[in-house]
Amino acid sequence: MRHTTFACAIILFSIALPGEAAESTCVGTPGKGRLEGGVQLKKEGPNFAPYSTLGTAIGRTYVHAKVAKVTAEAYGKLARSSPDKFFVYGESGWAKGGRIRPHRTHQNGLSIDFMVPVLNAEGKSVPLPGSAKNKFGYGIEFDRAGQYERFAIDFDAVAEHLYALHTAAQANGVGLARVIFEPDYIAKLHATKRGEFIRKHIVFMQKPAWIRHDEHYHVDFALPCRRDP
Repeated sequence: MRHTTFACAIILFSIALPGEAAESTCVGTPGKGRLEGGVQLKKEGPNFAPYSTLGTAIGRTYVHAKVAKVTAEAYGKLARSSPDKFFVYGESGWAKGGRIRPHRTHQNGLSIDFMVPVLNAEGKSVPLPGSAKNKFGYGIEFDRAGQYERFAIDFDAVAEHLYALHTAAQANGVGLARVIFEPDYIAKLHATKRGEFIRKHIVFMQKPAWIRHDEHYHVDFALPCRRDP
């Protein structure tokens, strides 16, 4: 009986917890690649939620295991440093990577869209209002000042999130390769209390993106990836 109990304990201990798969392998590049051992982003927490329960249900929020760990740890840091802020993540990719339309990248488990944190008319942090009518947030159009109807982009929260992602990534041997965000908004990030950090550590894509990135900022993480033979 004692041996049986010990064996069961070993089996239970070896089972990976959700979001903590033992191994993932990224293959190729974000623009042409695939993913082995993909892990779904944690579905929700006290300070964050997905852009769409439908999107998570059909499997559009998978990433490399290390990227999932970094993302969860960053939200944990934010829950302590910015407990009044709420965050929403968008799409990342399929469990096995590959083309996920309409995205041109997101193919090897190293890319995540993060929807912009917003403040309502009363100045309270609230989730970006996503529904089928506005393509689950992707169809929202903010103006050059970061305004949409009664919502305003919380640039302080964006900067804090990038800081949390960077520190969590460093702690896990992961890098932040680049961020794609609306060019008009980068100066607003520089004006936050994390402005010096943003200038020094965050690499933004310089050439114009194929679509506006106003309602979300796209983050490519950096990990060694295998080439296809």
